[in-house]
Amino acid sequence: MDDTTATAAIARYRVEDAPLLRGAGRFVADAPADNQAHAAFVRAPHAHARVTAIDSAAALAVPGVLAVLTAADMAKAGLASVAWHPPTPGRDGAPLVVPHRPVLAGTVMHTGEPVALVVAETALAAQDAAELVEVSYEERTPVVDVQRAVLPDAPQLWPEAPGNLALDWHVPSPADGGDPAAVDAAIAEAAHVARVCHVNQRIMVASMEPRGATGSYDPATDTWLLRACSQSAIALRDHVARIMAVDKERVRVITEDVGGAFGMKSSPYPEYPALLVAARLTGRPVHWMSTRSEAFLTDAHARDSILEGELAVDRRGRFTALRLRTLTNLGAYVGQFGARLATINFSRCVPGMYAIPRIDIAVRCCFTNTTPTAPYRGAGRPEANYLIERLVDEAARLTGIAPDEIRRRNLIKPEAIPYRTAVGAVYDSGNFPAVLEKAVVLADLAGAKARKREAKKRGKLRGVGISCMLEHAGGVPTEGAGLLFPGDGTIVLALGAQATGQGHATVFPRVLAERLGVPLDLVRFAEGDSANGVVSNASVASRTTTTAGAALVRAVEVVLEKGKKLAADALETAEADIVYADGAFSVTGTDRRITLLALAEAAKERKTKGEIEADLDTKVATDTPQNFPNGCHIAEIEIDPETGGIEILRYTAVDDCGVVLDHTLVEGQLHGALAQGLGQAVMERAVYDIDTGQLVTGSFQDYAMPRAHDMPPVAAAEENTPATTNPLGVKGVGEAGTTGSLAAVMNAVADAIPGPAGYTMDMPASPEKVWAACRSLGAGT
Repeated sequence: MDDTTATAAIARYRVEDAPLLRGAGRFVADAPADNQAHAAFVRAPHAHARVTAIDSAAALAVPGVLAVLTAADMAKAGLASVAWHPPTPGRDGAPLVVPHRPVLAGTVMHTGEPVALVVAETALAAQDAAELVEVSYEERTPVVDVQRAVLPDAPQLWPEAPGNLALDWHVPSPADGGDPAAVDAAIAEAAHVARVCHVNQRIMVASMEPRGATGSYDPATDTWLLRACSQSAIALRDHVARIMAVDKERVRVITEDVGGAFGMKSSPYPEYPALLVAARLTGRPVHWMSTRSEAFLTDAHARDSILEGELAVDRRGRFTALRLRTLTNLGAYVGQFGARLATINFSRCVPGMYAIPRIDIAVRCCFTNTTPTAPYRGAGRPEANYLIERLVDEAARLTGIAPDEIRRRNLIKPEAIPYRTAVGAVYDSGNFPAVLEKAVVLADLAGAKARKREAKKRGKLRGVGISCMLEHAGGVPTEGAGLLFPGDGTIVLALGAQATGQGHATVFPRVLAERLGVPLDLVRFAEGDSANGVVSNASVASRTTTTAGAALVRAVEVVLEKGKKLAADALETAEADIVYADGAFSVTGTDRRITLLALAEAAKERKTKGEIEADLDTKVATDTPQNFPNGCHIAEIEIDPETGGIEILRYTAVDDCGVVLDHTLVEGQLHGALAQGLGQAVMERAVYDIDTGQLVTGSFQDYAMPRAHDMPPVAAAEENTPATTNPLGVKGVGEAGTTGSLAAVMNAVADAIPGPAGYTMDMPASPEKVWAACRSLGAGT
């Protein structure tokens, strides 16, 4: 296949791929500004300490150094707190505690927190000088483990958060299932009570492109420009303007290609406003790219919670009540949506695909001297699904009912949908029994026992794990879209949500072209610029196709509504006689017509002349209700008891993602999310030294990541029921693989290793841990 043929083949699938594969992408480091200076941050080596002095004389003497900035410079600039979180009231209405997070710290709360910024002519000079900045610290005792943080004698990190408790949260009212007494009674009366307690360990994001940005300041207009890798230039602009304490019209953010984000790049970070302050003080654009070591220390971490659950089961194997308790580590500060992930995001997934009438959920969110936790692929959904599905397997073990059968008995029936859960969520669509049955057949569950016997003959332990997965998508309902007619024979589709690998430029122009009945090559796609004026809440929470898609549909409706009025005037007929089809307005029953683009051009000219007030340029914002993707994932593993090594032999995923707009993109999302879920299940774990608060897993030498050879063959299928909550009928799909895979793999481990050593094992199921579990049973000896 020659280059031309290869490019054509790629373009049929994802229009983004050809330039990226040829190295023609434009990432943060690919857009140097004229007269650009470089920044390096001085980062604290301690987890908890007060800065007592900073001596920058030696650093300023390095040739090429322009400035050394500290917390005092940020205070003079009038910067606000980096931390932001939507209101999330706790028990009895108590507010979430959100301590001030500085841009440059005077009191250090986690290892790697920035305390100074060096600006120099070159990146090397900035780095050399940063190493010469002498910072004196008064060390304090850190606490990094969330269970230790809530002990009475633990170091107190924030005076406004006694006991290091940021939020004590529970399902808010009896009407929404928050009736602990009813749950207590049901558990007390139950024939069986499944109980589990599991650690959902802290993990890293490790995006291919580290964070980076270039800040510029224009003294003539008193405005700032920030080029940064983000999940929405508009959302980041709003955060930066808030921190800078200026009107958002004075800040412009541009995001081009992004090398992975997964939620981590949706957060505001201290480095961005620091670069803008440095740009104003030095009169130069200032650029910074994170090193991988900095990324490990400062990119928002994920998960880190203790999950406890109790599931009441009657004599027929029916679930009657569910009690969940979690203790979540927010880190040193409240990360963006950090407490929301642990509470609302978590609870909306409960009770999953099962009909459980009584539910009691309580969550405690706590501070420690660790990097703040924030959204990462799944963002509360994997935690909820993992806890529920480990409980269901424990219920199967206690009752002697097969894992697939106990699920079958408790699934919400299609005729019960729309179904209101005991925590107030309303599942609008789905056929859960059909999803389970398709997965059971595709995974050949009936043949699993024979395969286990065959493996035993070879000295191996084989196990199968089921995970029925349900999550909510579209968490932030408001999103905008713009349709602009620049007069050059094209239509510009402007979105605020940012592609970070999902394929926006492939899908959205296609949807628009089909809705308008125009050739695809007439549509130009625009995103990544806060100046486009479109409302956005970022590409997070598997929401973009739902929310931006709904906004796109509404924008088309508004354009056609306006167009019919303008076309009636242009064609000298009544508006009721105007019809639209195939890219043109026409008069019913005649051959009189005017194309959409010709009408748009004429309207723009008439508006310029003052003959009409509005042309066809349209920007809208819509609020779109959530949808509930669901699925059944089944993992089949084999363990070598001599080494503890796990091989994932087969992985089956049947998902309901509503109407599918592009099967290739859906499959890509599934595989990507699955890799991240399997990574957490069997190898990934962020570790801090318990005494010093130092990050032990601070590089890829210490932090394991899945490679291509770790990925199993995936048998994927769909059992789709269109969503009723949005005009495209779509459901989120970006997080399904992560959400479903954790319990599938760990339930398979429990099936392979009989007894407590197997079914109480926490992630990651590392070889050492699995080997010890096998030894405890004498397995393989």
